[in-house]
Amino acid sequence: MSAGDRVLFPTEDDHRIARYAAAAITLGVAEAAIPMPLPGVKPGLANIVILLVLLQHGWRDAAWVALLRVVAGSLVLGQFLAPGFFLSLAGACASLVLLGVAQLLPRRWFGPVSHSILAAFAHMAGQLALARAWLVPHDGVFLLAPVLGLAALVFGLANGLAVTRLLAEPLPATPTEGNAA
Repeated sequence: MSAGDRVLFPTEDDHRIARYAAAAITLGVAEAAIPMPLPGVKPGLANIVILLVLLQHGWRDAAWVALLRVVAGSLVLGQFLAPGFFLSLAGACASLVLLGVAQLLPRRWFGPVSHSILAAFAHMAGQLALARAWLVPHDGVFLLAPVLGLAALVFGLANGLAVTRLLAEPLPATPTEGNAA
């Protein structure tokens, strides 16, 4: 190692984000193997992980996990810089912006299910907007909105219920906590 070399030491936050990102990437890759009736209609299983991170660790960590999932997932699937990558990135960015705003809403009325549904609709809207602006420069693309909106509602509800269930479960002990007992 020369005098000009810098050594980076990962923090516990880095490790946590990497574990969550790995889980989200795994779900995203597995989801790519599920046949769907319409292109672009997916359950968004990786969004379960992202919403968990948001609610447990905050928006910054959720943004890291979401963006790592989009980039690494597209690399694994061989779609990096293809139109699907940009559509996924647009959807992820739109849902992250909306989730950032949704965190300001009263928790008494807005929980994991409503956050998930809002994020699903934002994801769909971000993808439709990019598709209209770049891939299909015709307003006919918006004819897909009702079908995609129904999918966003159903999958957003299902993912939000999954997050609610996961949040109700006690967290497993980490290896250091298990040795302390």
